[in-house]
Amino acid sequence: MATTEHKEGKATVKVVYYKQKTLADGSHPFMVRITKDRKLKYLSTGLSLHPKYWNPDKKEVRRNYPEPGREKLLQQLVAWEARYNGAAVELAEADEQHDAPAVAAKAIEGRKAARRIKLLAYCDELSAGYLKTGQAGNATVYRDLRNQLAKFVAAINNAPAPPTGRGKADAWVAWLSSHDIPFDRVNVAFCHEWEQTLRATGIREITLSLRFRTLRAVLNQAIAAGLMKATAYPFARTVAEKHKLQVGKFDVSTAKRAISREELRKLEALHPTSERQRLAKDIFLFSYYVGGINFVDLAQLRWRNLSGEAAGTGHPERLSYERQKTGGKFSLRLLAPATAIVATYRPFTCASPTSYVFPVLDAARHLTPHQIKTRLHKVLGQVNKDLKELGQQAGIATPLTTYVARHTFATILKQTGVLTPVISQAMGHKSEAVTTVYLDSFASDTVDAAFERLL
Repeated sequence: MATTEHKEGKATVKVVYYKQKTLADGSHPFMVRITKDRKLKYLSTGLSLHPKYWNPDKKEVRRNYPEPGREKLLQQLVAWEARYNGAAVELAEADEQHDAPAVAAKAIEGRKAARRIKLLAYCDELSAGYLKTGQAGNATVYRDLRNQLAKFVAAINNAPAPPTGRGKADAWVAWLSSHDIPFDRVNVAFCHEWEQTLRATGIREITLSLRFRTLRAVLNQAIAAGLMKATAYPFARTVAEKHKLQVGKFDVSTAKRAISREELRKLEALHPTSERQRLAKDIFLFSYYVGGINFVDLAQLRWRNLSGEAAGTGHPERLSYERQKTGGKFSLRLLAPATAIVATYRPFTCASPTSYVFPVLDAARHLTPHQIKTRLHKVLGQVNKDLKELGQQAGIATPLTTYVARHTFATILKQTGVLTPVISQAMGHKSEAVTTVYLDSFASDTVDAAFERLL
């Protein structure tokens, strides 16, 4: 197009809730609206929302839309608007005469270029991003997904097996250049075939659910980034899409294990013969008395997380921490058995407020997210092994693990009449009504009072 003598105006781009169209499930779609020279062009985003979750006055998604779905939807909408707005800015700055369809074409041109990134390489990219932000657990989940998908891709394409082990970065890049697959290959048939392949290995339902939920997250991010067409999405978004894969079909229920209060007393009465077993016992009991805190959070507690002072004892009165998995903030009163456990470690580990409470991590040695994750994984294995031995010594039939401590906390509270919502709040669980919502924080008298029933 020829350059104009005047400054070419920029098209206006906005993602709108398009109520003029109603989908089969009763929802309305979100559309990208491009306005230029008073002419409009609408483009589908592939995203939709039921009217009950839309606030027509504020023109925004209501806050009662289940998380993390709401946050993810908002991020996707922002990404769609940013992509087309970027194209509008680029054309305006080039001072090229253009209309709304030209903006759409420019954005699509960018998306086609971006689609050169393929599935496995994108998994790597996401994993590396999580690692940079210190989320080693998520980084591992995406890396494991890449590894499992690479094996499957190699098998269905009769390709050589992907390289494994450390020091294989160059070999992996070379393998990807020849055998990675585009996003549009990840269709419903691909997913069903992968499911059958995984099932043939004897994989558990809960692991199947994790694999496919992670793949779904990858594809959602790929669509938002313009790497994949929304129309190629293989997962069911609505009840009408019965032909697509439904992640909810996987049975993720697990056998719940807890010990009785009497068995807990037997464990408390034990006198371990080694430092390792003593640490394992303390970790189990501290977890039980502190709301079923999981091992990863417990191991990373620092002395600065403890505050206040129980009257006349010199012991901390409250524990405040942020759960690694969900970001939920907790503040709770420590029961006497928990303060007694903490007191035994103070002379050995309390060098400064930033020192770790329990002797699991070394602040001078375990510096990076990878080093911390590796250490926690190793020690957790040792702790669970020692707990099983302690359980046998105490005559407890249930094999003890740190998970058993968490479930015992919940079970004993339930048996003493504490309401399920209070227990869920204390544990930072997803709510019963909205399973995807995590509690942001708590510090209530109700929860503190409930803890008294653990004694």
